[in-house]
Amino acid sequence: MLKIGLTGGIGSGKSTVARLFGMLGVPVFESDLEARKCMAEPAVQAKLIGLFGETILLETGEIDRRKLASLVFSNASKLRELNAVIHPAVGERFKNWCTEQQAPYVIKEAAIVFEHGLEKQLDGVIAVYSPDSVRIPRAAKRLQLSVAEIEQRIANQMPQEEVRRRANWLIFNDEKQMVIPQVIELHQQLLTRAHETA
Repeated sequence: MLKIGLTGGIGSGKSTVARLFGMLGVPVFESDLEARKCMAEPAVQAKLIGLFGETILLETGEIDRRKLASLVFSNASKLRELNAVIHPAVGERFKNWCTEQQAPYVIKEAAIVFEHGLEKQLDGVIAVYSPDSVRIPRAAKRLQLSVAEIEQRIANQMPQEEVRRRANWLIFNDEKQMVIPQVIELHQQLLTRAHETA
């Protein structure tokens, strides 16, 4: 079974592409969703409180992800501290999840792949590309954040050109090219490759 990464900057349309692969019957591991589940685990929560203080808690005792985001996206070292707690926990969940899948290939959707060397654990990486002029307003609308807040998050991600250079496959979500045919074509390529390596 091939393990394929799916990445792309904020607002690139990575989640939409992941849903399309899911509709084709490909198992998709959503790293962001799993990260949220990890934050509910007592051991992870204790580490986060130790790093960022009890101000990151809601009255319900859950992690206030919006508050946490406002702390880390304006501070690179705090973002690294957060990732050092969350990424190993998500990685363990992915490993366990893979053992339960029976498919020629699976997709690991993750906003950050190359920044943490996750590509070394994968058989290839798909990058979703969308120009800033498209993705910034798209992300601001979806997340209900200001353009400045989106630009701040972009500044903490690897430049899109570098991601494009390092990825094995590209899907263009630039409102000029149709995404679905690109996904179907890549799906066929990956099925062929999975059968060849099986």
